[in-house]
Amino acid sequence: MGSREAVVVIKRKAKGKAKGKRKKAPIAKTRKNIKKRAKQALPWLASPKKATPPTTAARNPTPINEQAPKAGRPPPHRPIEQRIGVVTHYYGYRPVAAIRLEPGATLRIGDVIHIRGHTTNFTQQVESLEVNRAPVTEVGPNDNFGLRVVKHVYEHDAIFKVL
Repeated sequence: MGSREAVVVIKRKAKGKAKGKRKKAPIAKTRKNIKKRAKQALPWLASPKKATPPTTAARNPTPINEQAPKAGRPPPHRPIEQRIGVVTHYYGYRPVAAIRLEPGATLRIGDVIHIRGHTTNFTQQVESLEVNRAPVTEVGPNDNFGLRVVKHVYEHDAIFKVL
C-alpha cells in the first residue's frame, strides 16, 4: 500500500432543456439598450439628417366636418329618419318584435323602417303587422303591435321611419 492510487472521477455533462423550450434571457437595462430602444421608437432621434419629426398638421389633423370637400365626389346621402317607436319584446321562436309606437306616429305595410340599438342596425320594409293576433294594414299612436323582423332585435332598440 505504499503506492498511491489515483482515483479518476469521470463527470458527465448535465443535460439541459431542449433548445426550443429555453427562455430568452431578459435584456439588461443599460444605457446602451435604453438609447437603442428610444431610437427604434422615435426614428427622428436616431439621425436628424434622415428623418424629421412630424409636423403639427400631422399630429393634430383637422376634424372631418371642417375639411374641404373633395372635388368630384358628391356629399354622402343620408336618408331622413323620424323616431316612431321602441321594441318592448322579441319572440325568438318566431322572428317577431313587439313594438310600442310613440304619440303622433303611424306605420303602414310597405313603409321602410330602420331599427337601431347597441348591437342592432338594419333597415327593412314592413311586410306584416298584427294587433292582438289579428293582421292589420295600419297602426296608430300608442299601439302595441307585432312586427315580423328579418334579424334579431333587442328590447329598447329604437324604431325609425325612413322618409
